[in-house]
Amino acid sequence: MNDTPSEETVPEYAILGCGSVGHVVATRLHEQGSELIIFDKDRSRVEALRDQDMNAVERDITDPEISEMVSGTPVALILTSFPDDNEEALRNLKDENPEQYVIARATDPVSHEELEEAGADHVINPPQVIAESALRALESGEMEHRVERLLEVVEGTERLAVVMYRSFEPDEIASAFALQAVAAELDVDADVMYCGSQRYQRNEAFANLLELEVTDCKPGDLDEYDTVAVVDSADEFAEFGFEADIVIDHNPTDEEVEAEYVDVRSNVGSTSTVVTKYLQEAEINVPSAVQTALLHGIRTETSYFRRNTTPADLTAAAYLFPFADGDLLEQLESPSMSADEFEVLSKAVDNREVRGSYLISNVGYVSSPDALAWSAETLLDLEGVTTTVVFGVSDDLIQIAGVSKDARVSLADVIGEAFEDDAEAIGHSDEARATVPLGIFRTVCEDEDDRDVLLELVDETVKSKLLGAMNVEDDE
Repeated sequence: MNDTPSEETVPEYAILGCGSVGHVVATRLHEQGSELIIFDKDRSRVEALRDQDMNAVERDITDPEISEMVSGTPVALILTSFPDDNEEALRNLKDENPEQYVIARATDPVSHEELEEAGADHVINPPQVIAESALRALESGEMEHRVERLLEVVEGTERLAVVMYRSFEPDEIASAFALQAVAAELDVDADVMYCGSQRYQRNEAFANLLELEVTDCKPGDLDEYDTVAVVDSADEFAEFGFEADIVIDHNPTDEEVEAEYVDVRSNVGSTSTVVTKYLQEAEINVPSAVQTALLHGIRTETSYFRRNTTPADLTAAAYLFPFADGDLLEQLESPSMSADEFEVLSKAVDNREVRGSYLISNVGYVSSPDALAWSAETLLDLEGVTTTVVFGVSDDLIQIAGVSKDARVSLADVIGEAFEDDAEAIGHSDEARATVPLGIFRTVCEDEDDRDVLLELVDETVKSKLLGAMNVEDDE
């Protein structure tokens, strides 16, 4: 019996120990056509491997000669269930060829750490691998069930209303666009509607580029539809004012959501991520514009993967990227800056006041309130700043927009506490907007002096209230 390896070719892989784990690995590599050599002290195993035309040698894996035999082999796998033997074999291999890539099997956390300290390039722990595999299977099964349930609800529909509730941002627009496309694949008529009052110009342009028609929702409009789906809620599930059959969101809520189908996942960074997972699981073919919009929705909602980003957001983006329309994506992500936006940003920079890591800026009178949120997002890039709030006066309202990357700050709570029942606020912990009636300051007239006095009063009041709600001492 020949117990030495063939010298004709250098094996790509060396397997030391061919029990249950080693046998599976050896069989897969052999089926792929890889050149390998196997060492095991059990004669019956070695003979069985040879019967399968594998290059197997009867040898104890702790034999130092093995390291010499495989010194030129790029990758070695040590796979017995005996941690002491595995560690000794590992040390032999690394002594002979420190550059050899060695994968070693552990049996528990202690042996895992010991093998790493001994120089293993990668350590596997079968119980952990099995547990992770079981969790992935559980997640996959749960996703399959979710998608089946959602499609059942949509397929049983004659007319579907896909509603963006109070927030009109790229993430919501993309998710609504995708759900409408899914309905179209199921031969269901679906309209996209917006129930709110803050359709900002920049996001209107986004919808227009997608050729997506979004109808403003008026009282009673939803009565014409037999199914209503809400994609993303702007204020942690306050009463919608209508009955929702489907609710899909990524924002956390302490409130119980009642609907025929509910999927609220706080463990992802965008609703576009959730909808992308549906498309992956259901294998539904949607237009490239839908996939492009979802990719843009994920990017903007996570601030280009810098805010509240999870592995699911990254894998969803990676899935969408090959299907995205590059030219359309360029248009979506490089919109022209209007003169109003440039002016608001300039004022926000000039008038900024910083208290610790908090930045507040009053931009005065504004004709384009949506520029406030964009300016707040831009100012968040300043060094040392974790929370920004930009505000100004438009018509008879004080417009406020804020962004935060500070886990200790909930902007929605801050604005709610600062203005109590006076503000119409929407948003969450990391992003919020509000409109506040001028109230007793509603004395604007054509006289420039009066306008200046109004701005001074608004400036003092808003800053004082916001700083107080954030527990930041106002130096003035």
